This record gives sequence, C-alpha cells and structure tokens, in this order.
Amino acid sequence: MRTSDLDYDLDPARIATEPASPRDMARLLVYVRATGAIEHRRVRDLPDYLGPNDTMVVNETAVAPARIKAMRRADAGGSARIEGLLLERVGLREWHALLKNARRVKDGETLALVGPKGVDEAATLRVVGRDGDGWRVALDGPEPAEAILDRVGWTPLPPYILHERKVHGEAESADVDAHDRAEYQTVYAKRDDRPSVAAPTAGLHFTDELLATLADRGVERVAVTLQVGAGTFKPVETDSLDEHPMHEEWCVVRPPALARLHVARAAGRRIVAIGTTSVRTLESLPVALGKADDDVAAEERSAEPLVWSTDLLIRPGYRFRHVDALLTNFHLPRSTLLALVAALTGLDELKRIYRVAIDEGYRFYSYGDAMLVV
Repeated sequence: MRTSDLDYDLDPARIATEPASPRDMARLLVYVRATGAIEHRRVRDLPDYLGPNDTMVVNETAVAPARIKAMRRADAGGSARIEGLLLERVGLREWHALLKNARRVKDGETLALVGPKGVDEAATLRVVGRDGDGWRVALDGPEPAEAILDRVGWTPLPPYILHERKVHGEAESADVDAHDRAEYQTVYAKRDDRPSVAAPTAGLHFTDELLATLADRGVERVAVTLQVGAGTFKPVETDSLDEHPMHEEWCVVRPPALARLHVARAAGRRIVAIGTTSVRTLESLPVALGKADDDVAAEERSAEPLVWSTDLLIRPGYRFRHVDALLTNFHLPRSTLLALVAALTGLDELKRIYRVAIDEGYRFYSYGDAMLVV
C-alpha cells in the first residue's frame, strides 16, 4: 500500500485545540458498513446504537504529565531552554526520553526543571547520557520521582495542538496545564507503574453519565490496558506502508477481563472497540477468544494477567479476529491509525467519510469529534 493513499488536505482551523464541553457533546459521525449510510449525531447518542448484545472494550491506561521543560544552568553555558518527553521508565529515577535543543548538553549535566509554576527549587533533571535514538535522564530530589514529575511535568499534548494554540497566541500557564491534565485523561483511567505519554483519545468523549446510561442499556464494559507511546501518532515517512518500522506497545489484560471477552465471543456478542489502542490490544491477543465455560472459569481464577508487547500494523486487507465495531477520532494523514480505520471501512469509503466530515465542519484529532463504525 502506498503511503500517499493515506493523504488528505485539512484546513488547520479544523484542528481542535479544546475538547467539547461537556465531553459527550462532541459530534459523532456514524458510518454503517452494510449500507454505506452516514448519520450525524452526538457522542451522547451512543445508547441509540449500542445495547444488550454489545461488549464495549476500553483502554484504561492513564496519561502521565510526561512533557518536561528544563534550563541549562548559567555555569554550564547559559539559560538555553530544553524540552522533552519522558517515554519509558528504565530505573528507579531514570527514563528513556526525547530531548529538543540538547545538542550541547553533556553527560552528567544537571538542568533546572521548569514546571507549570516556574523553576523548581527542590528537584533537578540529570542527563545520564545518550540512549539509542534518545537520552537517558533522571529526576533527582528528596522526593520519589513520581512526586517530582507530578509537580514539574506538563501535560503531553500532541505537538499539533500546542502549535495551533501558539498560532492563536494562547500561552501556556499553570491554569491551562491544570485544565489539560483533567481533560486529556479518560474518566475511567487507572494509573499504574507504566502510564502513557498520549491519551487513548476516543475514550476522552465519555462522561460518567454516559457510561451509566450505556450500563442501564445492558452494554457490558471491559477494560484492557495498552501503554500509548509517542510512536502512535508518528507519520509514516516511507513510500510504502509495509516498509514503515511499526512502533511497539505494551499490553495487559487481567483474568476477569479476559474471561468476559471469552464469554462475549462465545455468546456471539458484538465487540465494540473504543479507540484504535483497544483494537490493537484485541487483535494482537496471544490467545483465541471464545473458550468453553470450564476453561474460562479456570482462566478467571488465575492471578496472573496476560502481558505482551505488540507491533501489529493493521492496514487495508487485514481480517479482523475480534473487533466488530469501532468508536474513534479523526486521525492525522499518513498515519498508521488512519490505515487501521481504513482496514475496517475500506480505503475509498474512508476517504469519502473524511470528505464528508470536512465539508460538515467536524473538528479533528485528539480533542476533536468522533466517528462510529458499525
């Protein structure tokens, strides 16, 4: 498949820099695969499309305040600003990180951390050294590293949101970041020792009230975890999609959730994935779903979760094993996320859907509107 097949033009004015309020008032484009029909609704209308025969799978990963800002000390060459993203924990206080403007930084150098409330006096960022395609850094101070990050970290909003805000003269501040920390997190997120650096954005549309309404309708909710990394939104830069080095992400499904998925598949329930990260988790499961009742009961009693990593690239021509329907956002051109949705709708139909969405004024990307494929 040619990467250029995933291109489309979008007016930057269509990039959402703020979420809908309330969340479930975001617009919802509904696409019916059997007929090609398109309907225009709101996310809060989901109960009109989901019911007692549906199992809804959500990604309950939490987003860490993993974006950092730092300053070189005067005795180390001035007050050059350095920004970065803490990608993955690799030690008690250390992370694998991406850093910008760090060409002159030396191994072992200590930088002043600049949090939403200004320069932090109680902790520093120590550059341990190069680490593959990034850096290894440490958060040093009298507190645990998690406490330091909670205080000095910034919400890891995608660069296109930060860029559009800057274009419109919207400055970053403590109040703005506090707002984003709340909004760039699903209402069902559960923080663990492997948080994400980007949100599972389809889930941002849910409110507690909408979840309650869906439960009253008999919709079953099953939670899985996929640790969302920065590679999720990376554009495909190769001419062919098959040549793209797909990023790897860590997944976990706990015994009760796996048991419910087995029962759902065995009973012929429709599995509705909330977001592309839930799709990748379900489609890369290292076990087949739909086991017999006795096997499911034994699996549910297990104390060990199912843990694996996936580099699954889903593109047109892929045959879905477990996903029957999908709620997702509108994605970046030339992205693997767009290819995934095209695998469900067909590429030509996806291009038509996106033309309709653009013509109808839908808001795009992480804080934008949603589409439901049924």
